[in-house]
Amino acid sequence: MSGVETRPVLAGDSDIRLDRWFKRHFPALKHGRLEKMLRTGQIRVDGGRVKASTRLEEGQMIRIPPMPEDDQAARPAERPEISADDSAWIKSLVLHSDRELIALNKPPGIAVQGGRKVARHIDGLLGALEENDEGRPKLVHRLDRDTSGVLLIARRADVAAALGEIFHSRRAQKTYWALVAGVPRPREGMINAPLAKKAGHLGREKMVVDLEAGKSATTDYEVIENAARRAAWLALHPHTGRTHQLRVHCAAIGTPILGDGKYGGAESRLDGVPGSDKLHLHARAITFPHPSGGELTITAPLPAVMKKTWDFLGFDLDRKEYN
Repeated sequence: MSGVETRPVLAGDSDIRLDRWFKRHFPALKHGRLEKMLRTGQIRVDGGRVKASTRLEEGQMIRIPPMPEDDQAARPAERPEISADDSAWIKSLVLHSDRELIALNKPPGIAVQGGRKVARHIDGLLGALEENDEGRPKLVHRLDRDTSGVLLIARRADVAAALGEIFHSRRAQKTYWALVAGVPRPREGMINAPLAKKAGHLGREKMVVDLEAGKSATTDYEVIENAARRAAWLALHPHTGRTHQLRVHCAAIGTPILGDGKYGGAESRLDGVPGSDKLHLHARAITFPHPSGGELTITAPLPAVMKKTWDFLGFDLDRKEYN
């Protein structure tokens, strides 16, 4: 039998039911077995007993009990073999590596986790980063498919648990760079706009500002540079981790992120600006307490599509106060 495992709830799994979480990560697990483990307290969230209907929040820790190795219903989905090309590719993304964790510079356009119609994703390639027979590295958080930048990976389950607690307690300081259509007024401030999920066109969910039923969501922003009144380079510092928070918040103050048609519509495009159909949102840096002690800051350079836009608009990427 395998030992007890603890996994953090990633942003992409926030606000879903616990039984749906197990369906995603252990798709063959029978519902009856899940209910029994819940009734007997074998499965816990943040140390407490929970029900199948419990809704999860990013950063919470799920205790997964020992499961018989020969119990096919308890095993996660099989992971495909990693090709030599994919192995070399994911290794090329490494920004930082030590005995506890790895930081990648995720490119835009690739999903962090698998799902329907998603064959190639970061999570499926993490086996190529395994060292010293410590097991397959584990995701600690996630970024949207079209968002680039710093992505943290834990080498072991205990490190994943430690980093999950750091994220849950908001001790990780994140900085995102975004290019927005228009220039916010004032040039710096805090966006405090609660967010909730709403069914959109053809049943597709999207996040909306909901002052009554929404969950708390706050983001600090500042303008680094602007191109007249046409566009602005923003530094964004989220205090909460709601789904699509930065995208909704930028649109809510009238300056949608370039290329974000979902939340900005036609206003998210700038005629004549190269790549304006691509989302211009980048997880630039993260500072957090390292599980082994001290503080670590990881910084990721812009992807080529965003750098081309910065160059086109004449923005200075070498500004010392932002590097």
